[in-house]
Order: sequence, then structure tokens, then C-alpha cells
Amino acid sequence: MSKLWGGRFEQENDKLAESFNSSISFDSRMAVEDVTGSIAHAGMLGRQGIIPQEDADKIVAGLKDILTDMLEGKIAFSVEDEDIHMNVERLLTARIGEVGKRLHTGRSRNDQVALDIRMYMKKTITLTIAEIKTLCDTLVCIAQDNLKTIIPAYTHLQKAQPSTLAHYMMAYCEMFARDIGRFADCYKRTDSLPLGSGALCAATYPLDRDSVAAELRFASITKNSLDAVSDRDFLLEYLSAASVCMMHLSRFCEEVILWSTNEFGVLKISDAYSTGSSIMPQKKNPDMAELIRGKTGRVYGALMGLLTVMKGLPLAYNKDMQEDKEGVFDAADTLIACLQVFTGMIGAAEFNKEKLYQSAGRGFTNATDAADYLVKKGLPFRDAHEVIGKIVLYCEKNGLAIADLPHLQLAEFSDLFGEDVYNEISLEACVQARNVPGGPAPESVKEHIRGMKKFLKTIK
Repeated sequence: MSKLWGGRFEQENDKLAESFNSSISFDSRMAVEDVTGSIAHAGMLGRQGIIPQEDADKIVAGLKDILTDMLEGKIAFSVEDEDIHMNVERLLTARIGEVGKRLHTGRSRNDQVALDIRMYMKKTITLTIAEIKTLCDTLVCIAQDNLKTIIPAYTHLQKAQPSTLAHYMMAYCEMFARDIGRFADCYKRTDSLPLGSGALCAATYPLDRDSVAAELRFASITKNSLDAVSDRDFLLEYLSAASVCMMHLSRFCEEVILWSTNEFGVLKISDAYSTGSSIMPQKKNPDMAELIRGKTGRVYGALMGLLTVMKGLPLAYNKDMQEDKEGVFDAADTLIACLQVFTGMIGAAEFNKEKLYQSAGRGFTNATDAADYLVKKGLPFRDAHEVIGKIVLYCEKNGLAIADLPHLQLAEFSDLFGEDVYNEISLEACVQARNVPGGPAPESVKEHIRGMKKFLKTIK
């Protein structure tokens, strides 16, 4: 089969080289975008009088037929035609004859692939944002149901202060909301039409790029043809945002795994998101959470791979850039699957509220509040910190909690202690006292939830 670009060649490609060069095995997933972009390009060629209108109409009709057959799974692509662009052009010419050869007037595969991948990524970004929104909706629902569910909060994996499950869920919701913002920003820079840039220095025909942009629903057209065909920043942005989002999922999975252990025992993962052992009959493994945690490295790898591909490329297009798609496609597939699985897993998880409360009562999580009690009585904070530190040391040695000490014994450490201290250092009081914007008190979290719901409603 002769190559569509083979006019200046005397010798056929080596078969191994031909296979090595071909990208149809992965860029075929942009088939719809390729045909849709070609329809818009052909229509514009006709309207501008660059090719006869009747030829443009025939090309558009032929492409629409090809698109229909593609969607119905009736078309098999050829390695010999290298990529999705050449495959479509060959199919078109085979169906409508010599007129099909006019389709490529005024464009190059360089701006064509730039168009296809931007169209594909716009769709992918929209889907990614939708999946993150679904996860946020799930976390908000859990938070609403657990405004008063007290849990221990940690620093250094050591119990620190009492919080609520609602506050905890909304912390992750904030992370994912920032992810939505990053992907939305990426969409803006993806939403610019590169078609009309040609191979690198535009075209000599009177192309109407704005009309094509409008037809393909692009917000703008690219401003420099050299940059347009060699730019893959939008893919790097997607991979960067995807890596941060996967990091957030991985952190959450780490806590789900820890919380589901016998040692913590405060979270039960649904059987639907667990697996067993081939040898140990008692095992119930958090494999979905572990897989998400593991797949984070896969997405990081895609980012580092493309950064490495792009770091030494001179302007404009270079064949190295064919390596952009497989990593991006895999990363997007991975992220979307992880979001879907995690959303189902966390939505079906059961929290042991009684054990969470008991756990919050251990580890001196109310020590800061005891110090604040003394500060309110007039003691400088640094002195109050020392007093409570000594009380904690005494309690540790005797297996007691601060609230277990009688008032008179507390008074031996500081005469500022009154009998009202117990009301100040109960878990409920500790949480309720943190009624500042961003804090764990139920009213503060309610306000956070209201704001998050308002934000999520703005996402289309």
C-alpha cells in the first residue's frame, strides 16, 4: 500500500520500522474528534472558495458516513496508514474518489493532531471534573450526617485534638474542590483552536479559523502557528492536576486502610470493595484502597514521562511528541476509574461512631483545652502549657485521663483550677468551643457545607 506522503520516496518502509512508527493502536481513540474536525475544516474550505462547494459537500457527506460507521463499530483501521488522520483520509478517498484528496488542503497532520488531542482532552477534562464533583457530593452527604460525630484528629499520627467526622470529610472535600479548580484552569488553556497553523507556518489559503473555532466550540484560536503545533502544555497541566488529585486520593486511601485495621477498628469497608486471601480464611483486605494508592505512581510516571519528552525539543513539531498520548490516555483512564471506585467505597463505608468517640477520649486530646482554661483564668499560655504538661506526665504514669483527676488534685498543679474545668474539657465542649470559620464546631461545619454546596452547583 503506497503512503499518502510517499511521492519523494523510492523505497518502502521496513516492516518493523513501519510498525514502530505507527500510532493507530492508540490514537484511534480520537477517531470521532478527527472526523468531526475534518468535517468543520472541509465545510470552511467550501465556504471560502478554496475548494469547489460541491466538493466540500461531498467530502462532508462522506465523512459523516464514516463517522456513523465508526460509531457502529464497522471500521477496522490499518497499521500501514500509520495514524487516525491517514486512515480517515484513505477511507474517505476510497469511498468518494479523487474528491477526497482535497480534504487535506490548507492543513497538516501537525495542526490536525493538535486539534484532535485538544478536542479529546476537553471532553476528558469535563468528565474528570464531573467525577470529582460526584465524590465531593458524597463527602458532603457523609459530613451532613456526622456533624456531631466526635473523632480524634492526629498530627504525626499521634492523637492531637478532638474533631468531628464531618470536619474530617470536609477537609478532603476542600482538597478535591481545589482539584476541580486546577482542571477548570487547564480546560481554559486547552480550549483554543490550533487548526489553521499548518505544519508550522500557517497556510497560504484564506482560512476562516474563527468560523471553524465556533463550529467546534472553541473559545479562541491560537495566536502563533509555531507554538500551536508544538505546544503540549495543556497535556502537562492535565497530568499535573491528575497527579495532585491522585495524591489526594492516595492520602485518603492510606487513612481508610489504617482506620479499617484491627488496631484502629473505626471503619468497616464494604464487602463490595474488599477481597479475601487465598490461604487465610479470616482476611478481608482493603485492595481497592491499596490499588488506588499504588496507581498514584502510574499517573506520576505519565507526568514525568511527558516532561522528559518535551524538555529538549526545538520548535516546532518533532516525532517525539507522538509519545504524548499513551501516557495521557492511561493517566486519564486511571484517574477516572480511581475516582469512581473511591466514591463508591467511601460512600458504602461504615464508621464505628462509638469507638471513634472512645478513641477521641484517649491520648489527652483535650490537653490544649485544659491549657486554654488556665489562660482564660489569667495564666500566660506558656506557663499554662507547662502546667498541663506536668499533669499529662502524671496521668501517663498512673494510667489516668485529665478528667479522672479530682478537682483538689488538679489544684495541686495550679490553684486556678475550679470545679468548672470539667465542663470546659469534655470532648463535646472542646469541639463546640472551636466555633470559628474553618473549625470543627457543628455550626462552623454547617457553614462550610453550605459554601461547598453553592460551589458544586456552579459546576456544569
